[in-house]
Order: sequence, then structure tokens, then C-alpha cells
Amino acid sequence: MSKTEGLSRRGFLAGASALPLAGTAFAQAPFPTRPISLIVPFAAGGSTDIVARLVGQKMGELLGQSIVIDNRAGAGGNIGSTAVARATPDGYTLLLGTISTHALNPAILKTVTFDAVKDFTPISLLAVVPNVMVVHPSFPAKTVPEVLKLLKDNPGKYSYASSGVGTPLHLSGELFKSLGGVSMNHVPYRGAGPALNDVVSGAVPIMFDNLPSSAQFIRSGQLRAIGVTTKERVSSFPDLPTIAEGGLAGYETYTWNALFGPANMPRPVVDKINTAANDSLKDANVKQRLEDVSAVIVGSTPEALGEHVKAELAKWAPIAKASGAVVE
Repeated sequence: MSKTEGLSRRGFLAGASALPLAGTAFAQAPFPTRPISLIVPFAAGGSTDIVARLVGQKMGELLGQSIVIDNRAGAGGNIGSTAVARATPDGYTLLLGTISTHALNPAILKTVTFDAVKDFTPISLLAVVPNVMVVHPSFPAKTVPEVLKLLKDNPGKYSYASSGVGTPLHLSGELFKSLGGVSMNHVPYRGAGPALNDVVSGAVPIMFDNLPSSAQFIRSGQLRAIGVTTKERVSSFPDLPTIAEGGLAGYETYTWNALFGPANMPRPVVDKINTAANDSLKDANVKQRLEDVSAVIVGSTPEALGEHVKAELAKWAPIAKASGAVVE
């Protein structure tokens, strides 16, 4: 080998050694370097959208990049969830998932377009939102025992409204019927808003609703609250008993909001998003505003959210099956 050839070979090797391996370069690449899309699989204005915008804004500040809220409503959250399941797993497309997208839809959708466990990377369980049983002020019963007695004495006479077949609000009513051994007619609507309007007007006497939606009507006296659906009482209505303590042992329903990404996201990216999400929940302004809408702040590890989804699937599948709810 000539002297010139040796120098050329040594120069090439030196240059090559200075270049990082492709995998190392990817692992060490800064994140994020551009805006992140947070898909909310429901219309703007609902409790899921509220949580997404509150937490997303603060996360964007902490990450140094904007988090753009993308409302993709339809099919009970299935359209937006499917979009995230099929997205590139680089951390730039996230989902604000709920009990509907990751526990109820797999049990009630006739055609399932994603696997709630295998097709997503869990990041953090953000908050739990309680539901509440409300009635029109003219409704004769004022407590859980009185409601149960009235329904048992008048089977099939009374109806309850919900935001649609197979929604958490529908299944809250079905669980009440099942545990209480009572009969009510289900009146499904295209969303919680129209259903709530008809209960406020007296067209339908009963509804199970997200507490944030009903709170103003309860405070103004336009609706009477019978009980919250969570295991514990809520800070925004401390004098309102839970349905379980009101006489229906074992009753518990709720809505939750959690952050997911597509499956197989790099762990360093997951950890960075998780830290930003959980730190956002500790911000004084975010905490106060979430508490104002009766959301119970959680914040979790990715592993804890993964186990939560599995437990929710196991809990709700038999309830959904018993309700007979099937969505095309």
C-alpha cells in the first residue's frame, strides 16, 4: 500500500468514526423541534376538549413548542383515535383518549378499527371527571332510595336521557338499572348538550351527565342533583352524596382523560411528554381551572395508564354487553 493510499484510508476511517450511528443520532435528536398535534376525538366545548386545551397549553410552554388541538369528532371518538393509531410514532401526533375510546368502544362497536392496548403507547392518565345523576325539579324523588322506590313502583313509566347509545352516560343509566333492579326507558340523543336541554325543559325527567356540564344548572336550581357517580364525593359539591352511599352499593361510573400516542414510540420521547403532562397538572392555574369543572387530577406513569386501560376494558365489557348496545 502506498503512502498516499494509507493516508486516504486513514482519513476516511477518521471521518467515518466522527459520524454518529443512525440509531444513536435518532435517540439523541432533540424533541420536540416543531409543533405537536393533540387530537381530541370529540367536538369542541366538551369536558375532554376543556382538559386538552388547559393541559395542552401548559405542556407547550414546558416543551418549547406549540401543542395544536385538532378536534376530529365522529363515531363516538373512533375517527380521531384511529387516526392516532395509524400515525407515525414520533411523538408529534398524540391523542386525548377517554373511557369511550379505550374501554367502551371496543365493547360496543360492530367494526373495531384499532386495538385499545396494542395500537397505542400510554403516556399519562390526566384526570377523572365524575358523572352525576340529575332530574328535573318536578321529579317526585329527591334521594337515591326515593328514586329506586319510585321506579320500582312504576316500572317503565320514567325515561332517562343520554348522549347516545354506548356512551358512558348511557351505561351509567344501565348500571343503575342493573344494580337497583329497576326499569327505565333509554332516550339517546346526538350528544350531551341536546339531552341536557330536554331534561332542563322537563321533556325527559332523568339524566346521567358529566358533572362539569350540569354544574351550572344544579347551582341555579334548574336541575336537582341526586348523587355523584364516583366512589368519593367531589370537592365542588361536598354536600352531594355519592349514589353508592345514597343506597346503591357498588355503584361507580366516571369519565377519564388520558394522553396516548401511536404504538412503539421511543421511550425517551414518551418520558419527555409524560414529564411535561404531569408537570402541567401541578401548575396552580391549571389545577384551579380543572378543579372548577370538578375534574379530579391524577397524573400517572405510562405503565400505570396501561394497567388502567386493561382494568377498564375488563370492567366495562360485561356491562356494555348486558346493555345490548351495538354501534355500527
